[in-house]
Amino acid sequence: MVMEKKPNIIFLISDDQGYWSLGCSGNKEIITPNIDRLAAQGIRFANFFCASPVCSPARASLLTGMIPSRHGVHDWLRDDNEHQAGLEYLAGQYSYTKALSENGYSCALSGKWHMGAAAKPQQGFTHWFSHKSGGGPYYGAPMYKDGSLYYEQRYVTDAITDDAIDFLETQKDAHRPFYLHVAYTAPHAPWINNHPKKYTDLYRDCPFESVPRLSPETRNPDSIYLTDEVMEDERSNLIGYFAAVTAMDAGIGRILKKLRELEMEKDTLVIFTSDNGFSCGHHGFWGKGNATFPLNMYEESIKVPFIARHPGHIPEGRVCDALVSAYDFMPTLLDYLGIAQNDTDERPGVSFAPLLRGEPFRQRDEVVVLDEYGPNRMIRGRRFKYVVRYPYGPNELYDLESDPGERENLLKKDGYEELEEKLRFRLEEWFAKYADPDIDGTKEAVFGSGQIGLAGLWGRGKPAHSCDDYIRKSPNFIPYRMK
Repeated sequence: MVMEKKPNIIFLISDDQGYWSLGCSGNKEIITPNIDRLAAQGIRFANFFCASPVCSPARASLLTGMIPSRHGVHDWLRDDNEHQAGLEYLAGQYSYTKALSENGYSCALSGKWHMGAAAKPQQGFTHWFSHKSGGGPYYGAPMYKDGSLYYEQRYVTDAITDDAIDFLETQKDAHRPFYLHVAYTAPHAPWINNHPKKYTDLYRDCPFESVPRLSPETRNPDSIYLTDEVMEDERSNLIGYFAAVTAMDAGIGRILKKLRELEMEKDTLVIFTSDNGFSCGHHGFWGKGNATFPLNMYEESIKVPFIARHPGHIPEGRVCDALVSAYDFMPTLLDYLGIAQNDTDERPGVSFAPLLRGEPFRQRDEVVVLDEYGPNRMIRGRRFKYVVRYPYGPNELYDLESDPGERENLLKKDGYEELEEKLRFRLEEWFAKYADPDIDGTKEAVFGSGQIGLAGLWGRGKPAHSCDDYIRKSPNFIPYRMK
């Protein structure tokens, strides 16, 4: 289907949201009517995977179409001092927002950036309302507006929504299409005493049967700090997590309502996703890829929601089970819009735009997605998932058909040597093709405690990471040094 003009785009992205935490995904307890309606009016992907199970590298991969071992953001970015906060990690790199800007789009950011130098517009954006960090309190959040840092007294989910709506108002009579990047901090921690009572009250009597409950017996022995904090009052944390999602859903509803009021709904592609997944008791811990040591690649950490709606162009009410990744998003969006990227870099992604157009798109059984988090890499097909941890292990192999909960590591048995060899070869061949050897994650000291410098410069007089005591105390901790 050929579109007469380029559509507007609203890109809605949540923070630390498990794929399981939406009504349209089958959760009967969580209240998400607006996101559910978005899914009913478009297409929902049941197997969309982030490129890394932590926020900064996941977001950088969405934006650039590159893997962390190519764009150089390997962990969540620390901004402990002015120097760290000012590093522009994506300087000189090409992104889909740059491509949109080059093709006449007005690009706006409302909310979380967390890809470096949050104080200044970059990557083709002109409107810039940015969170200073990667998370923090929902009241008194540090925000940049017009280049100045201030502390937002409103509930930050509402402040982000208000700014997005204000931007939409400016586009009512604009002649250029717009791209609006609405990046919520919800439902990232903190969860207790941080969310409006009208949302927490919704879950006052919720039994929370949709998530596993933690106990000393079910706790994962590899889990670290966050699980300890949650176990002190698990129910209040669950109320806060669910309330944060519902408050964000209400904000999304306000944005979609404004879009209808401005009569721009039919001209706007709306996308909803999250940066990385999250476990609320799943596998015996709370958190994402860095919630355990060794770092994990569980489904709850790597699988995220992805919904797309464009009335009259994207088929309604479809659920797609194709295996697709965040590194597929840039080529997909540009293909859907009919925009060519203005660089020559080879990217690993494949466009799934035919699915958005309702055209045939058949994936073979051997299609795989790949993830990385520092020296931890994963290859996942329809049936098997293989995780390699350089250099310390343990490696893992799961049969997702017979063991969807990833409880039995098949490498503890005999008989899987040939399959492991095949998957290992395919994984290493793929990363050898798309990784930059100078910033290869297998050579970086990534422990999950935050990145404080540019990749490739780590280990040259300064540590790459603050390897926190809670990781050192893990029974599986083995110090890793630069090669």
